[in-house]
Amino acid sequence: MTTLNRRAFLRRSKRAGLGLAAGLTILESAKSVRAAPANDKVILAIVGCKGRGYTLARNFAARDDCEMAYLADVDSTLFEPRAKGIAECQGGRVPKCVQDFRKVLDDKSVDAIVVATPTHWHAPATIWGCRAGKDVYVEKPLCHNAWEGQQMVKAARKYERVVQVGTQNRSAPYNMAARQYLADGKLGKVHYVRVLNQKHWANFPMAKDGPVPDGLDWDMWNGPAPEHAYNTTLRYQWHHLWRYCIGDLGNDGAHQFDQARMIVGFDIPRQVYCTGGRFNTEGAADTPDTQIATFTYDNDLVVTLELTLYTPYMLKIDGVVRDGDMFPYWPQCATRIEIYGDQGVMTVGRMGGGWQVHVRTKDRQPVVKDQMYGRFPDADHQENFIQCVRSREKPNADIDVGHRSHLTLHYATISYRTGGQTLNIDANTQHIQDNPEAMKLFQREYRKPWVIEEEEEV
Repeated sequence: MTTLNRRAFLRRSKRAGLGLAAGLTILESAKSVRAAPANDKVILAIVGCKGRGYTLARNFAARDDCEMAYLADVDSTLFEPRAKGIAECQGGRVPKCVQDFRKVLDDKSVDAIVVATPTHWHAPATIWGCRAGKDVYVEKPLCHNAWEGQQMVKAARKYERVVQVGTQNRSAPYNMAARQYLADGKLGKVHYVRVLNQKHWANFPMAKDGPVPDGLDWDMWNGPAPEHAYNTTLRYQWHHLWRYCIGDLGNDGAHQFDQARMIVGFDIPRQVYCTGGRFNTEGAADTPDTQIATFTYDNDLVVTLELTLYTPYMLKIDGVVRDGDMFPYWPQCATRIEIYGDQGVMTVGRMGGGWQVHVRTKDRQPVVKDQMYGRFPDADHQENFIQCVRSREKPNADIDVGHRSHLTLHYATISYRTGGQTLNIDANTQHIQDNPEAMKLFQREYRKPWVIEEEEEV
């Protein structure tokens, strides 16, 4: 058995230039490569500063080459505690606080925005940010619908902006090594890839409409979605409501699906089929809790993505595994990828789970041919973004790369929502062929004034 050492891989990758032609950056440390003087820092604004947004804000603020100059959130009650926490990370410098992030876009001193809003705001914030001359780091899921992703790509190219999607597995050295392992033919010919997203997220009741809480701009929070009175269920359970998101297939499953695309190298499918349902119907959720999507590609490859949301015994990869020389217990790893070649099967864990290659058993015992431990790649991904803001190179998770992953997942949700129809895809236009019913779900109607206008081709 061969165990690839992370540091040795990094050294060898640097010498060989692995991935550099594709715009990848491989660093042994995700700390800033240099201490930046105050007038040479990348000036940032966080847009949306609850859970994930607050983490990102503090991470960027803690870098010695960045300053988080603005905090933008529709909930002004967050301003004081979040601003204080960010200031603690950047030497006491307190960010300005605004409810409407468009005020940030008017400030020419801001270099980039970090978008961590609910999904239905990702596309408007990214597109308007690009138009204002800002680079963008945008969280996944990339967008509410497939058309939005196309407009995000067009905006980034038209205004020559660096846009990094928050699929941080693309900045993990162990995933780069897995990709090289396949490229070197060590797994043989790959015909089947299985991606899993299995966890526990119970259904939830619909709350009664009520008064808007003090300090909250509910109209802006609701944004381009259909108008609705204030409702706590809508505000806090948006991940599982079609009006705001694409369900957990694209919310959480996007991470390992994009990771599989990176390692194996598949692009836009030729055909998509998806079945499933919301079998726990006692509640307000209208996206599935069970789904199987099948993607067929021209090069004799089939990829499946499986979702279950009632499996508390399936385990997401924890911090001990992420930060240590350990592997998950694969049979109960909730976020794994299985890549089947004719020479062996590679099992990969997301967010630092590492990978192992198993071949035929010996004396009924498992045989691990090769393996590599992983590390959580969050800081690496943010480092890559800041480096690309400076160099103007495309980042590891460039907007077009992220769009193509999410586009494929949008095809799956469209297939499901049209009763499990098999969709045939035109890779050139990215449209669904000969199916007007399905194409109606390719885009949404926008509530004024939160309208996205179609971008012109560059």
